[in-house]
Amino acid sequence: MQNLAILGGSHIHTPNFVRMLQERKDIQVLWVWDPRPPLAEKLAAELNGRSASLETILGDQSITSVVICSETFLHKDLVLSSASAGKNIFVEKPLGIGSADAFAMANAVKQAGIIFQTGFFNRGNPVYRFLKEEITLGHFGKITRIRGVNAHQGGLAGWFVDKDWSWMTDLNQAGCGAFGDLGAHALDILLWLVGYDVEQVIASIKVATGRYGITDEYGEGMLEFSSGIIGSLAAGWVDVRNPVKLEISGTEGHAALIDQKLYYKSSHLEGANGEVPWENLPAPLPHAFQLFLDAITGTPHLPLVKVEEAALQSAIMEAFYQSSKANAWVRPSQLA
Repeated sequence: MQNLAILGGSHIHTPNFVRMLQERKDIQVLWVWDPRPPLAEKLAAELNGRSASLETILGDQSITSVVICSETFLHKDLVLSSASAGKNIFVEKPLGIGSADAFAMANAVKQAGIIFQTGFFNRGNPVYRFLKEEITLGHFGKITRIRGVNAHQGGLAGWFVDKDWSWMTDLNQAGCGAFGDLGAHALDILLWLVGYDVEQVIASIKVATGRYGITDEYGEGMLEFSSGIIGSLAAGWVDVRNPVKLEISGTEGHAALIDQKLYYKSSHLEGANGEVPWENLPAPLPHAFQLFLDAITGTPHLPLVKVEEAALQSAIMEAFYQSSKANAWVRPSQLA
């Protein structure tokens, strides 16, 4: 049995994590902390734990791991203090508001030698797992272009009006709006598939309705990789439909994910004609949060997100926002 603590429960994914924890028989949540005591007490009751101070939680030697689902601007202090206390860490995405806090967290995690994971759950999707393997095998030839899109109508539907989630539209607490929030998942897949060698980026990030003040609601960005790949990224809270989530074009292959169906063409794979959906896919992996729980309970060699990857992703997203403000190409900061 592993004893775990929750540090912050304000993220919109928290209810799903609570359900996963309730189903585990090998995990016990002893403590819950949140800046808002009523929320801490509510989550503690749902998990048969107790609310407590940060000092109590981090000083409890029986706690092996913490789950950080706080507002993003609190991540740095919570991660640094948890790493210093030797606790394994799951922290919701994005890791940091920008490169400075993200790199500081990455260095602290590496020095502590603890288990780390963040919420990039799309890596376990069978389609992305298949494409990762095909890229590794060279079945796309030289990849020239890759495009990722992650969008929904949450901003239009008022998902963030709820007081528990409204912080996600406050740039001081979240560090970004729709482009950074939803774009984080699509950007992670792009980088995971083709690499982190991003030379420079440019973006246009905009407000559509003004419902959330100056907080952005949609955006488009481009990435230039040192490998020669041109990437593009789109994300938004004001899209009534998002049928095409991914496209990869290479000199020997092409893939498009349309309405959750993969169309793949490559002469290296029999039957991959690009005309009918490709269905010979690997099995899905457990959710990124479940992988973290499996890791802290002893399952070895799991495909967790490396803290350096999470930090570089935050740096690249920061560069997108800097680019939009400057109307110019920006080179992302690099992890020391």
